[in-house]
Amino acid sequence: MDLELELKEKIAEIENVYSDKKIEASEYIDSLIKPPKSLGKLEKIAISLAGITGKIKNRLEKKRIIVLCADNGVTCEGVSSAPVSVTASQAVNMTKGITGMSSMARHFGIETEIVDVGISTDYDCRQILDRKIRKGTGNIAIEPALTREEVLRAILVGMECADRAALEKVDALGVGEMGIGNTTTSAAVLAAISGAMAEDVVGRGGGLTDDAFQKKISVVEKALNRFLSSGSDKGDIINILSELGGLDIAAMCGVFLGAAKNRIPVVIDGYISVVAALCACKLNERASGYLFPSHESKEKGYRIAISILDLKPWFNLDMGLGEGSGCVIAFQIMEAACAFVCNMATFEGGGICDDYLEDIRKQEK
Repeated sequence: MDLELELKEKIAEIENVYSDKKIEASEYIDSLIKPPKSLGKLEKIAISLAGITGKIKNRLEKKRIIVLCADNGVTCEGVSSAPVSVTASQAVNMTKGITGMSSMARHFGIETEIVDVGISTDYDCRQILDRKIRKGTGNIAIEPALTREEVLRAILVGMECADRAALEKVDALGVGEMGIGNTTTSAAVLAAISGAMAEDVVGRGGGLTDDAFQKKISVVEKALNRFLSSGSDKGDIINILSELGGLDIAAMCGVFLGAAKNRIPVVIDGYISVVAALCACKLNERASGYLFPSHESKEKGYRIAISILDLKPWFNLDMGLGEGSGCVIAFQIMEAACAFVCNMATFEGGGICDDYLEDIRKQEK
């Protein structure tokens, strides 16, 4: 089947969340023994989960973070402090549970799936899922990152990962990445989508000197100028990813789309993850109903992307690691939301008359 058609058909399967179940969940939560809305965002999380699953009471017993790994040709411009070889090394280390994200995930019993969609360095690790499309990408400062076909293949790999998670009864997904240079490609993609200036979307990534930081801004500006002067469709997300993105971002976009298609709640991590989520929603806006934020990334452009998605991060711990690290913590918050709905008594069940709340409830309506 033609890849364009295959993706179009798969994306068309995404349905809206169940608005009636969200109303039902909200009414049930208001019947629990507590002042109205006193559990704040936890209540909103529980209501969102009901809209996705169609159940008021949910349990996130099986959670998985899918990490898409790929290298980016733009690293030759000196936009990253770490060498390209770190991508492969850290991908292998994730399978051992010794990176930042994977060590926390292992502690909390969260599954991790490490997927190679474009690592350029050779490695020996059977625990990494091999879905390599090519080794690295083109240097976006001077040429397109990928062909259109490669972008489509990467998105479909991500959707495949989500489809497999659904078959394996995963209750919630998180989307992470590993790829030296991917804050640069993410900044370029976000600028192309939002119209923001390079200086407003470029951050220091894994750490840069002042000179290297200015170089990174100029590289993104150069990439954007090349893209804007080309004759390609500036509103086509596949084209934007082809010109400015990476295999990691494209595959992550696919995981978000696949999660929505399979009605699985899916958590955004940091900067690269939020840009991939934005790409997914540009391909099908109904995917937005399945997204959950986690932390506020230190990267400058994060606020622009999360604002376009009309989401607000749940916490700020000054994190900028990536890998899916924010998803680990977000899962615990989501489980807390599930726990109170599943275990808390209603006013009737707790033997408390709630007549005293009648005026408050009327005022809220």
